[in-house]
Amino acid sequence: MKKILLLSDTHSHIDDGIIKHVHWADEVWHAGDIGDVSVTDAIMALKPLRAVYGNIDDNVIRMQFPEHLFFNCEDVKVWITHIGGYPGRYPARIRAILDSKRPDLFICGHSHILKVMSDKKYNLLHMNPGAAGRHGFHKVCTMLRFEVYRGKISSLEVVEFKR
Repeated sequence: MKKILLLSDTHSHIDDGIIKHVHWADEVWHAGDIGDVSVTDAIMALKPLRAVYGNIDDNVIRMQFPEHLFFNCEDVKVWITHIGGYPGRYPARIRAILDSKRPDLFICGHSHILKVMSDKKYNLLHMNPGAAGRHGFHKVCTMLRFEVYRGKISSLEVVEFKR
């Protein structure tokens, strides 16, 4: 079993409130718009990190993290990218990858809107953790915590905190 902390859109922000949840996790996954490597350095000093770059990220971050990340975690096929849409509203380039890769869990960020949705067409779970940073239109910062074990995702929790 792996405990996962999923965050996105930190926009260079990391604080003790985020770090508290990093300590809880076995792994941290970041869905882009990291903002500054100080964020990923702070996380990697504590736990393993899987991350992708987002549209605001500079070349330093783009050299360290990919645009798309495909991996298996506890028999769950995972795809993380920053800009991916959501069920029923995927861009054509995302639909093509969904058709060929067939992930069980599709994660993206970008919108700053937390969404967890089942996608019956692609037979997957879609997650967007919202935004953990202070930059953007959102009023509440959010992250997701969950467990992955033997091909199943369980114990999903929304973490909310003030900007």
